[in-house]
Amino acid sequence: MKQKLLSRSRDVLGGTLVFAGTRVPVQSLIDYFEEGKTLRDFLDDFPTVRKTQAVIVLEKLKLMLAREKHAIVA
Repeated sequence: MKQKLLSRSRDVLGGTLVFAGTRVPVQSLIDYFEEGKTLRDFLDDFPTVRKTQAVIVLEKLKLMLAREKHAIVA
């Protein structure tokens, strides 16, 4: 059975996209990388996020960016 990766609810941070089962916005992961921090830094600071959740989100973002690149080039 697949576990939910992300969630969004008006009751949790006003509908901000968060890691499922947490109140940690996905944007926080992106912000960490923009600040030059590592995945380990993020996971240490947000222990409610599982490493597998963060890695899968990063993999999905990578695929989305690859598709976007092809759309822009084509």
